[in-house]
Amino acid sequence: MADHVIIGAGSIGTNVARLLIERGESVRMVTRSGSGPDHPLIERVAADASAAARLTELSRDAKVIYHCANPPSYTTWERLLPPLQTAVIAAAKANDAVLALTAGLYAYGEQPGGQMDEHTPMAATGRKGRLRKRLWEQSLNAGIRTVEVRGSDYIGKDAASLYSMIIGPALEKGRAAWIPGHLDMPHTFTCNRDMATALVTLAQDERAWGRAWHVPSPPAITIRELAQRYAAAAGKPPIKLIQLPRFVMRAAGVFVPIAREIAEMDYQWYAPFRLDATETARTFGLTTTDLDVALRDQVGAIAV
Repeated sequence: MADHVIIGAGSIGTNVARLLIERGESVRMVTRSGSGPDHPLIERVAADASAAARLTELSRDAKVIYHCANPPSYTTWERLLPPLQTAVIAAAKANDAVLALTAGLYAYGEQPGGQMDEHTPMAATGRKGRLRKRLWEQSLNAGIRTVEVRGSDYIGKDAASLYSMIIGPALEKGRAAWIPGHLDMPHTFTCNRDMATALVTLAQDERAWGRAWHVPSPPAITIRELAQRYAAAAGKPPIKLIQLPRFVMRAAGVFVPIAREIAEMDYQWYAPFRLDATETARTFGLTTTDLDVALRDQVGAIAV
């Protein structure tokens, strides 16, 4: 059996797997399609991780279960995330494994000044934020060893991000990019490899268990500056950015479900949004990847 079981093979799950095999650890990746990196130390299994009995079987004798799966659409969160959370908790409990959870900052909701550290209260009022709060509390109350690692919007190789969805395609075509957010508000971005490093480190350190921690991330940066630095990393001229009026997505949400879900979280993009990971960095000696290094990795990955 594998020492580590990873749910999900997106950029976080894949980076967790690569970090573990670099240490000579055995890994089993569980996804619906059986995807994941091709390596002798990685066993890829096609299975529905929300089936508790099956996941418990696949996690037999595992030291750590890493929950790195996230539905690609906000519209499916309420349906898909609760059974998945119940299953990973059951598997961790049955196998006495540590459960390491990947999370964003949704549970905090809109905070005064947009500042969030490891002790900011979970005060979300939106559906997705309340759901994330409820899922974390479910893990805390389950009588297992667990830790939740929280980061902001991802940058880095293969990250699903503002770049991959909006800025990158505009750069490739040399056209303007419509941005659903304020162009000049500071916003924290987290390198996906730093998220993976934090997950692996904290899952194996008992000082981390029983609470949430933040991923050390580069200083907050505006979308305007981020786009300029992406252009520099890609060796292309800067593109024009057009700020989408905030009411547009909210109006579209009356008829389009995904627009409504995005509008619910738009406070993150129209006001300062800063993640503070001082305590995590100090406690565990974690550092952050240089922003431009992460951007070059991402641009290079997408350009291939």
